[in-house]
Amino acid sequence: MSELYLNKAQFLAELEKCLQCKSKPCTAACPVKCSPHDFIKAAKEGDMKAAAEIIARQNPLGEVCGLICPDKFCVCACLRKHIDAPIRIPAVQAEIMRSARENKVMTDAQNPEFNGKRIAVVGSGPAGMGAAVKLAQVGFGVTIFEKESVVGGALNLIPAERLPRKIIAEEWQKLCDNYGLEIKLNAQIDNYETLLQKGFAAVIAATGEQKSRALGIDGENLAVDYQQYLQNPQKYQSEGNIAVVGGGAAAVDCAVTAARQGAKHTEMFVRRGLSHMRITEKERKSLLEAQVDITTMTRVTKIEKNGNDLTVYTCKTRFNAENKLEDIPQTEVARSGFDYIILALGSTRGEEIRESEKIFYAGDVLNGSSTAVEALASGQQTAAKVVAMFAV
Repeated sequence: MSELYLNKAQFLAELEKCLQCKSKPCTAACPVKCSPHDFIKAAKEGDMKAAAEIIARQNPLGEVCGLICPDKFCVCACLRKHIDAPIRIPAVQAEIMRSARENKVMTDAQNPEFNGKRIAVVGSGPAGMGAAVKLAQVGFGVTIFEKESVVGGALNLIPAERLPRKIIAEEWQKLCDNYGLEIKLNAQIDNYETLLQKGFAAVIAATGEQKSRALGIDGENLAVDYQQYLQNPQKYQSEGNIAVVGGGAAAVDCAVTAARQGAKHTEMFVRRGLSHMRITEKERKSLLEAQVDITTMTRVTKIEKNGNDLTVYTCKTRFNAENKLEDIPQTEVARSGFDYIILALGSTRGEEIRESEKIFYAGDVLNGSSTAVEALASGQQTAAKVVAMFAV
C-alpha cells in the first residue's frame, strides 16, 4: 500500500512547490471548497494535525478523495503549472490524512445536541456519507441504509490497487464513531415512503447509477457486466484472452485489472477514436503499462458462444459529413477465442426521480456519473436543503 502515498522526500518537495497564491485558485476549483492553500501551509509549518483538520472540515472523505481525485479540479487550477508542473495536491492530501489516521492525531468531532429529528439516507457512497455527516453536524440523527454487505457504494468498483477496501472501511467507521451515524447493511429500500412511515423526518436517496448501459445486440447476455466484474474480478480471472467493450474510465479499470490478473491478451473495443476517450493521462498510462491493446473506431455488433470460446463480431466506424458516427459497409469481421467479454459502457440511474416535500436525491442518481468528490459535494448540498426545510 505504501506505493499509493508520497514518501517523505516527495511529500516535502510537493509542499515546497506551493506559491501560496492569495487568490487560492485551487480552493475555488474544489467541488467541496477544501483549501489546498491552507492545508499545505499548515503542513509546511510542521502542523500535520492542523492540516488534517483543515481537510476534514470540508471533506469528511479526505483520504479516499486524495487517493482517487482526478487532476481536473485543484491540480488543473494550480498556478505552479506555469513555472514547471502543478503540485500533486490530491497525493499531498492523501498523505496528510494517512499520517493523521495512523498517528491518531485528529480531534474527535463535537456533535451538537440531538434536535429530535431523524433522517434516513439511502446509499453509503460518497454522496450518502457527505449528506449524513452534514446533517449530523447540526444535530440530526442519521441512519444510512445500504443494500450491499459493505459500505462505499460505487467506490467498491475501483480496483483495490488504487483504493484499498481497508481505507474505505476505516474512513467510514471513523465518521460513524465521530458523528453517531447508524449504518444498516444488506438493507434494500424499494419504497422511500415506508421510511417516512417509520418516523423519519425526511429521506435522502443517494443510490448512484445502478443500471449498466446495454449495447442492444444479439448475444449480449453472454457478456459480463462491468459492475459484476469489478465487484469480484477474481471470479473471472483468466490466463486467456479477454475483450472489454467501452472506452471510458470503467473500461480502463476492467482492462487493466484483467491484464494484471494474468490475461494473455486484453483488448478494448472503442467505437470512437483514441482522442475521444474520456480518460485521464494517468489512465492512459496504466493501459500502456498493462500492455492493453486498444482497437478504436470499431463497433461490436454481435457475440456468439462456440464451445468454451466466445466470438466477437465487429465492424469499423467513421464520422460522416454531419460528424455523426456510422458503420462502414462490408467491414464486419469475427474475432474468436475470448474467454470473457466485459461490457463497460457506463451506467444510468435505476429509478425515476420523484422528489417530494420530504424525499430528496443526491449524487449520481440525481446528476449522472461524476467523481467521488463531486458526489460528496452533491450530498452536502442536498443535506443543506433538508436543514433549511426544518429551519423555517
